[in-house]
Amino acid sequence: MPRLTSPAIAPGTLRDLTQPVLDAGGLRLRPWHADDAAAVVAAYADPDIRRWHARSMDADEAGAWIASWSGRWHAETGAGWALALADQVVGQISLRSLDHGDGRSDVSYWVLPQARGRGVATTALATLGAWAFDTLGLHRIEVDHSVDNPASCAVATRAGFRLEGTKRGDALHADGWHDMHLHARVSGDVS
Repeated sequence: MPRLTSPAIAPGTLRDLTQPVLDAGGLRLRPWHADDAAAVVAAYADPDIRRWHARSMDADEAGAWIASWSGRWHAETGAGWALALADQVVGQISLRSLDHGDGRSDVSYWVLPQARGRGVATTALATLGAWAFDTLGLHRIEVDHSVDNPASCAVATRAGFRLEGTKRGDALHADGWHDMHLHARVSGDVS
């Protein structure tokens, strides 16, 4: 069925860009490298990351996950970055989806235990949001997280993503269905 409006983001916009390295003080958001697999395996072995992301990964799965990001960039379905401090991977952030028509995406992030409490996720989310609005031309970015995850709620709030409401029974975790908070920013919001 044809749309009556032009896409908010023209097809090819992401594909025609080289995935950038985004610097935010001492934090770098950079494309994933094959040799980052050990950090991904460690992340998904962490009980908190497993709890909120409801998955685990072995070395082969981590390698495939890392390799998938370049394909998703070129297919314009998503984009992922490793978060690095002093060249050590300490987390990840991604635009999990890309809706060209409405100029919308949703974000996921995690931070390894040794880097928690240092503002890494907040800085990454604010930095990625600025790039996605200013360069990619997104109109809306959403973050959702379990209502039982106050740390993720604080990250989204500090990065200027307003709490819009609660989605009841929205995500299945290992301990059952979780209500999820929905946060969002739209282009032009002042954080």
